[in-house]
Amino acid sequence: MKSEAADPRAPVSRRASQRARLARLREESEPIVEEERRTALRALLQKPLLTPVDATASAFVLVRRHRDWLADWFAHYADWSLVVTAEAARLRKQPAHATDSTRGAVESGKGEPFNRARYVLFCLALAALERGGRQITLGRLAESVTIALAADPAFAACGFLWSLDHANGRRDFVNVLRMLVALRVLRRLQGNEENLVHDRTSDALYNVSRPVLALLLSARRSPSLIGASDFHSRLAALLETSQPDTPDARNRALRTGLVRRLLDDPVVYYEELDPEQRVYLDRQRGFLLPDLEAATGLRAEVRAEGIALVDLDGDCTDAGLPEEGTEGHLTLLLATWLADRLRAGEASPVSLEALRQQTARLIRRHHHHWRKEVRERGAEVWLTEMVVERLAGLALLTRESDAVRPCPALGRFALRVTAELAPVAETSELPFET
Repeated sequence: MKSEAADPRAPVSRRASQRARLARLREESEPIVEEERRTALRALLQKPLLTPVDATASAFVLVRRHRDWLADWFAHYADWSLVVTAEAARLRKQPAHATDSTRGAVESGKGEPFNRARYVLFCLALAALERGGRQITLGRLAESVTIALAADPAFAACGFLWSLDHANGRRDFVNVLRMLVALRVLRRLQGNEENLVHDRTSDALYNVSRPVLALLLSARRSPSLIGASDFHSRLAALLETSQPDTPDARNRALRTGLVRRLLDDPVVYYEELDPEQRVYLDRQRGFLLPDLEAATGLRAEVRAEGIALVDLDGDCTDAGLPEEGTEGHLTLLLATWLADRLRAGEASPVSLEALRQQTARLIRRHHHHWRKEVRERGAEVWLTEMVVERLAGLALLTRESDAVRPCPALGRFALRVTAELAPVAETSELPFET
């Protein structure tokens, strides 16, 4: 009887068996790996800053596991860099156009948008935290911001005056603190910044996460090295890149610019592209869109006016339609009204006054199941402004001075006609409770 080692066919057979098992294992694990990478990529698109705590913990684990693949993918397709440490994962996204003001910062707790004062306070707070230690109190941070404002007369010259002595000033500062806590730059230890709104003397203690703080800035150049003085020139300089000097470099710049818009913007309209971008997109669309769909799980919707990568699952976007509540219902109603005008061939701008009048009619019709504030005098003004900001942020309309112009993608939205939504006779008077 021959031993196994003596049989020259045995080693070959074992190696073949091992290769077969490895092939089966690879075949079984590939769908799992692809799904994990897709989940991690979608999480970074929605929240470019992830930390290993709270709701982002599971996504952070996947990003760390697949960071090499993710870094290569983002660098190749969008020219975005990915930094992953033990404390945070930061996708340094660069917008396709820096002048888009329709999607500003929004405080995560109550959803209040940042105003001019909050942006200034946010930057000053970050500068104070950078110079500080690992812990800081609310009062100390406010004092540092106050000192920075007083040290630079340019703030007063621009009409920027801020103090905790005023309720609006305290409210703005609390919104900044909420944002810093949500970004995990600050970790609350004692107290609560919410009390500051009603009590000027309240205080709170925070831990400062310096690793997260160091990753917040996403710019090609350091702001301190920019010599331009006007706002738009400084903003352009922050994102300035070297000009491509070869055909391959030019094609790469075209691809990354288009991918940024497809990933970041709700809709890419052909009319917004220059001729070179349009030619490149027409030629490469058949290759580019399937790659993006496979990696992100988004679905490309190609129409005569443009392209949108649609999030069918709803977990890869920070804003969308429809939403529940008064604001969501009103947004859908006004979107349907504007879309019906488009479908009827009325593409001309709609004045804000006409939009407010339509809001007033909708309030009168639906106020019984909306919150009571909508019946206050003048409610149609701030409600209309809220809807316009949301639709503009979703590229469903554009603002033109005192009018709005519906965009083609608005035609995707329509409410099913019911007895409650059926047209009714309207009068010219629109009475509201005082």
